[in-house]
This record gives sequence, structure tokens and C-alpha cells, in this order.
Amino acid sequence: MSSEAIIAAEQQFTSGLYPKRQVAIVRGEGARLYNAEGRMFIDCVGGQGAANLGHSHPAVVAAVQAQAARLMSCPEIFHNDERAAYLQELAAALPFPARIFLCNSGAEAIEAGLKFARLLSGRKQIIATKRGFHGRTMGALSATWEPKYREPFLPLVPEFAHVPYGDPEDLAEAVGEGTAAVLLEPVQGEGGVRPAPAGYLESARRICDERGALLLLDEVQTGFGRTGRLFGCEHSGVTPDILILAKSIAAGLPMGAVAIHARHGALPGGAHGTTFGGNPLLCAAARAALRTYIQDDIPRQATEKGAWLVEQLRALNLPAVREVRGLGLLIGLELKTRAQPYLSALMERGVLALPAGPTVLRLLPPLVISYEDLETVVREIKAVLSV
Repeated sequence: MSSEAIIAAEQQFTSGLYPKRQVAIVRGEGARLYNAEGRMFIDCVGGQGAANLGHSHPAVVAAVQAQAARLMSCPEIFHNDERAAYLQELAAALPFPARIFLCNSGAEAIEAGLKFARLLSGRKQIIATKRGFHGRTMGALSATWEPKYREPFLPLVPEFAHVPYGDPEDLAEAVGEGTAAVLLEPVQGEGGVRPAPAGYLESARRICDERGALLLLDEVQTGFGRTGRLFGCEHSGVTPDILILAKSIAAGLPMGAVAIHARHGALPGGAHGTTFGGNPLLCAAARAALRTYIQDDIPRQATEKGAWLVEQLRALNLPAVREVRGLGLLIGLELKTRAQPYLSALMERGVLALPAGPTVLRLLPPLVISYEDLETVVREIKAVLSV
């Protein structure tokens, strides 16, 4: 099918929920994507954070092919060899001892984390942050701050409150005897690519300990090397009670995980569950991905490439840009005007990028992207923002 035919067919039958860009992607390799006619695009969307290893990584493809021929479905009411191996390897990679719940997506992992927090604490209130984004299901949406996402679906789940991100005094004032948990992102992604200020996560940990609340870290986007560490919390050394993971956990396939600190013990049987979570096919993909992150030192690549990219972008000194910020290869350009026209202009020039709020141009490339492609990205950003 041609790109035109693909777009027409999809527009006829799709839900209408997505503001689709007028491009039909049919193939990917590493950090490059191709349309039906073979035109190449440099991918700085990275599957909205799900493609840290790029597209069709050979190790993941091989693992999926082998497992698909052996066993794809096995719910967690039965034990499974591939699941057992993955849980063992993920637990070894985590920065704290944990028990792990496997599920299907970031929003589902957030939902589970919120339920577990209420279950373990015996309390109800959840404190989240302004500009925070945690997903669109009803519990995750209750934790998400942006009014345009929330208002059509009111009333949401009760007992959620929002405080400014990065201000420990506001957080201390909000957390009380009824607070089950504080939910934070180490870097706010959708909220404008805003890394936690120095000492903020440490203050949140102290406040939670003092008040008997749990600390939940949403690493759906920052996990698996994106920030230059395997997990974003490792930059601060802060250990959460619950670590929430998804996106690149299975190198682009739909999977999530919730790691509960081992000090909380096992959860009561039947308190939560899922049909597809922890299926052998996804565990095989995630296992191959995790081994690649570690063996190929992918976080180091994110650190080095991210530092280089930020330096190059700042050196452009573009009048349209207020600030370049980020951590690892999660980078945002705060513009003086709306980002959408520039995203369209970049796509016309063969670079795919994301917004992060109305005025931030977000770059979320696969961590395996080449310096050659990054040089092209810098050149094209200069071209469109200099107009």
C-alpha cells in the first residue's frame, strides 16, 4: 500500500482519538524510520519513549521469534520458566530488593502502584504534582495534573491532591496522617522535560519517612537508560517504596512492571491481577532488552550522547529558544512560542520529534542513535528555528 492509501484506510476506521500526523511509517531500523515509499526519517519520538533500543533490535527480534514458536500465553496462575528467569534478572538489576508485579502498560502499572500504596499503608490520599503526567485511565488520570485531560471525565477518583513540582516545603505541608503515598517523576516528561531540582527527591523520601507515607517513583519514561542510569532514581540515590516501569522495558512491546520494596513483603493473594501481564512472549522480549541495556552499557551512551546534544543545541544560541534542558537523552527545548509549527517543519525535513506541553520541543531518540544522525537533528533544528 502507498502512504496515501494507508492514511486513507486508517482515517476511515480509526477511533478519531489521535491527532495523526500525515505520514505512514512501515519499517524501522535503529533510530531510523521509513514510510511506504522508502523515505527515511530520523526518529526523535522513539515510540514516545518505548524505543530506547531503537526499532527491531536483533536480540529482541530473535528472542520474540524463539519464544513465539514455543509458548506465548501463560497467565500467572501457573509458573513459567521465561517469566521466572526475567523476574530474577530484573530483580538483580534493580537498585533495591523487590517483589515485582508484571502488567501491560505504563498506565496499568500506575494503577497497580496506586492500589498497592493504599493497600500497604491503609490510607487513602495520594499526593502528586502539578505538570505531572501519569496516564489516562481513571486512577492514573486522577494523579495527572493537566486540566484538559481531566475535565471531560470528572468526577475522578477521590483523595488526590497536587503540589508544585520541586518545592519540598509545599510537599511537606501537603503530606499528613491520611497520606498513603507521594507520586513523583524523577524528570517530568510530558510536563515540559523538567529534571527534579537537586535534593528534591531526597527531601521527598525524608518527608514520607517522617509521615509514614510511601514514596512512588514513576519511571515509565525515565527507566531503562533514558537519563544516563538504568533507572532515573539512581542519580539521587533515593530508594522508593514502589518503582513504576513500562515503555522501553520490552524494547517497544507493551509491558509494564511495578517493583515493590521487599521490606513490604508479599501482597495478599487476589488483591490485584491481569490476564496478559507476565506472558512468556513479553518476558522474552524484556529479558533480551535488559541484557542489552546492561551488556552494551546503553545508559552510558545516553549520558554521552545527551551531553553532546545539549551542548550543540545550546551553542546554536537560537533567538527562538528560551532554554535547553534535560537529563541523558530526554531533552527539551523551551521555545518562546508554540512548538507545533516547528514539529511540522522538522517532519517535512525528515526529523520526527515530540511536544512536551505547548511550548516545549521534546527530543526522545533511541539511545542507540548515531552521532551522524544527531548531527543531522541539530542541523535541521537550527534550520527551522532560525526562520
